[in-house]
Amino acid sequence: MTPERQEPYDGRPSRTVLWEPGNHGSRATRLRAGVPVKTRYAYIHREEGNYPTRLMCHCLEVSHSGYYAWRNRGMSETQKRREELAIFVTYFFNDSKQTYGYRRVHKVLERNGVATSPETVRRLMRQEGLVACQPRPKARTTVPAADLTGRPDLIERNFTADAPARKLVGDITYIHTREGFVYLATVMDCYSKRIVGYAMAEHMRTELVQNALEMAVRNCQPIKGVTIFHSDRGSQYTSADYTATMNKYGFLASVGRTGVCYDNAAAESFNATCKKELVNRKIYHTRRKAIKEVTSWIELCYNQTRLHSSLGYRTPNEVHQDWGKPKTAA
Repeated sequence: MTPERQEPYDGRPSRTVLWEPGNHGSRATRLRAGVPVKTRYAYIHREEGNYPTRLMCHCLEVSHSGYYAWRNRGMSETQKRREELAIFVTYFFNDSKQTYGYRRVHKVLERNGVATSPETVRRLMRQEGLVACQPRPKARTTVPAADLTGRPDLIERNFTADAPARKLVGDITYIHTREGFVYLATVMDCYSKRIVGYAMAEHMRTELVQNALEMAVRNCQPIKGVTIFHSDRGSQYTSADYTATMNKYGFLASVGRTGVCYDNAAAESFNATCKKELVNRKIYHTRRKAIKEVTSWIELCYNQTRLHSSLGYRTPNEVHQDWGKPKTAA
C-alpha cells in the first residue's frame, strides 16, 4: 500500500495518477511515462488554489498558455467535469492493460480520490469506446481418474473462508507457445483469493502439482487436520504420490464431481482471468518467455494490484496482510 493511499482522501486525485513514487536520484518522484497532456491539464485544474499554476505547469512539463487555452474553451462546469472524468477513466483503464470493466475502474477512481458513480463510469467508457478484454474458448486439461468413492467434496461450492489456510483449491491450465504448451498448476487460498503456490513446466505430470503444493505450504502454513485442499478428479490430484504429499502436511483431501466445473469454480475462475487478461493477448515464442510473464503477472498484478470484487475491491495481498490486525473500535 502506497503512502498516498494511507492518507485520508481530500476529494482530489491522488498524486499516484501522475507521479511514480520512489528514489529517482536527486528527485523523490518523477513524472509517469506516457501521461497524456489532457490528464496533466485536468490535474492542474483540480489543484488550482492549492499550488501556483505556473509552478504546476512547470513541474508537469506543459505550457502555461496551453493550459489556459484548454481551461477557457467556454465549456460548462458539467462539461469540464465530464471531460476530466473521461480523461481519468481512460488513463486508469489503460493502466490496467485494458482488463478492467466499469466497476473496477470506478473503484480505482475512488481509491485515488476521484468521486463519481459507477453508472457515470459505465457511460464514459461506452462513450470512449473502452471495452475490457474478453475470454476465449478453453481446452480440456483434466484427465479424470477412476471413481474415488472414499474422497468427499468438503467444499460443496462454498469458496469462502473466515481465516487463511482453511480452504485451498488447485487446478491446472495450459499456455500455448511456439515451442509447445506450458502447463500452469496453481493453489489459491479461499480466504484472500491469493495464489499461494504455483508451478510451470512443459508437462502436467504429478510432480507439477506437487511443486505447486510445496510452494503453497511455504507461503500458507496448513493446519493439520483442518486445512482442506480441494481439486477436480484429474489423475494428477488423485494419484498415490500426490495423496502422500497431502497426507505429509495433514491436508483434508476434497474433490468435486466428475465433469462438473462449478465444483472447482474458484480455481477455474483464476484460470479464466489469467487467460483473458494476459495469455490470450500475447504470442509467446518460447516457453521461457511465457513462464517469466505469467510469474510476473501472478506476483505483481494478480496478488499485488488487481482489485477483486469478491474482496470488496481490495487486492489479495491487502486482505492477507490485514488478517490478524487489531480492529479499531468505532
